[in-house]
Amino acid sequence: MKIKSRDFQVQEGKKVNLKKWPTRVKPLYKSKEQYQKLLEDQVSELSALQQLHYASNRYAVLLIFQAMDAAGKDGAIKHVMSGINPQGCQVFSFKHPSATELEHDFLWRTTQSLPERGRIGIFNRSYYEEVLIVRVHPEILRSQGIPDGLLNEKTIWKERYRSIVDLENHLHRNGTRIIKFFLHLSKEEQRKRFIDRIDEPEKNWKFSQADIVERGFWDEYMQAYEACLSATSTQRAPWYVVPADDKENARLIIARIVVDAFKSLGMQYPQTDAQHRQELLSIRQQLVNEAPDS
Repeated sequence: MKIKSRDFQVQEGKKVNLKKWPTRVKPLYKSKEQYQKLLEDQVSELSALQQLHYASNRYAVLLIFQAMDAAGKDGAIKHVMSGINPQGCQVFSFKHPSATELEHDFLWRTTQSLPERGRIGIFNRSYYEEVLIVRVHPEILRSQGIPDGLLNEKTIWKERYRSIVDLENHLHRNGTRIIKFFLHLSKEEQRKRFIDRIDEPEKNWKFSQADIVERGFWDEYMQAYEACLSATSTQRAPWYVVPADDKENARLIIARIVVDAFKSLGMQYPQTDAQHRQELLSIRQQLVNEAPDS
């Protein structure tokens, strides 16, 4: 199976029904060894593209990861980005907003962490939590200090989608390219992974009572994701629904989508003009003529 990014892309204006999107597809690898080789090749390609991205200093790239618990976001980020120079990449994980963050609009805390030109920013969860977990648990919304006149739960989600799309369009117009991943996990696979986290002592820290409570809202989360993906996947900032029941396969798909996105930027190394080239040749001659250390 050859990976085609568009096969996983949510087309702008299309209504998403996640039951029609697979959580597992035919593996791209036939063995563990082949998986490792394929991933190494893609990581190497991505590393070279990141170096070019940093040198050209024309765009910023933002990768957003959203998913249900145990879908493999952390592992995907760790493995796919393993060859990236840390100086050119930053990962931010957004959990519960602080008291200070709640004194601002819902986009404030994440916009402070947007990547600079020439760099890659990764959001492990993001401002999309404000139309996902907050929609599933509206009591969170009512505790955010929003003026009563603006707190209309019948319209606020569409308004937040519009704010998000407006922000992403603004960023695109100013050179930030946004790639958004929803790791699509089945409820049965989550059950298995939760059991593994309990059975393996070194994974116990990953699991708590809160995780099983949130699992009880599975259907509500799927509805929130469907509405979010439908409203906020655009040509400029597309969502990709990645089948996540097979972690290795998901990583290969994500890596290919990221590589394709970088290649689409048409980057090149800065060109040296004739005057600068002459200066460099003059400096080279000076270095050649230096007497070696005695």
